[in-house]
Amino acid sequence: MNWNWSITNLFAALLLPPLNMLVIGAIGFWQLKMRPRLGRGLIAVGLFGLGLLSIPYVSNCLLATLQVPPLPAVDRDAEAIVILGGGIRSNAPEYGGDATVNDRTLERIRYGASLCRKTGKPILVTGGAPEGYAAEGPIMRSILENEFGVPVRWVESRSLNTRENGRFSAPILRQAGIRRIYLVSHSWHLPRAVPEFEREGLEVVPAGTGYVPTDRLSPIDFVPSYRAITNSAFAFHEWIGLAWYRIQG
Repeated sequence: MNWNWSITNLFAALLLPPLNMLVIGAIGFWQLKMRPRLGRGLIAVGLFGLGLLSIPYVSNCLLATLQVPPLPAVDRDAEAIVILGGGIRSNAPEYGGDATVNDRTLERIRYGASLCRKTGKPILVTGGAPEGYAAEGPIMRSILENEFGVPVRWVESRSLNTRENGRFSAPILRQAGIRRIYLVSHSWHLPRAVPEFEREGLEVVPAGTGYVPTDRLSPIDFVPSYRAITNSAFAFHEWIGLAWYRIQG
């Protein structure tokens, strides 16, 4: 296991829902005897924040602030398709205990396969093994070729984060004479991912997937759910990631 990656993600978890709101509430509970008014206020903030972030409409609006526009038409000038990994399941019993991709990565490679069929452009998959299990890139290639029936020309399997996706993929693409790419990831992840590939000298056409709706509302959109908490966490994660990358330059 990569300890730097684990420690970074542990600290990041403290800033993400639901743990960030639970921490605020716990601090309030700790302050009840010493500063009752402050304690009650922090508990109220934690509970209210947790409830608010678990409402689907709220979480969708948070993600919508990050989403890039859908790909309007096929850009014939793009020379390759780069698909970013989004994580794996390290022990999938239904696959004999082997590692497989998680739902986010599956959504990305499905769209990447569709884009490949439309354009005929070659695919690069990128994703390493930050948790110390199997590298993501080779698993993505296996699924794309064996289950979606599209070839993968290049595999990058050293990267541990989005910045390294760009850093390690760019030399592979440049060696093949590639300068302009489709970059496939979730629509709310691309604002952080696109600059990382552009800083490596590549021209990027954002190709987003996994869009969340905000225009059609129903009563269920205001009923708290665990999926909404997950989407709120994705939004917080991307905002924190954008801020951190800018701090790092």
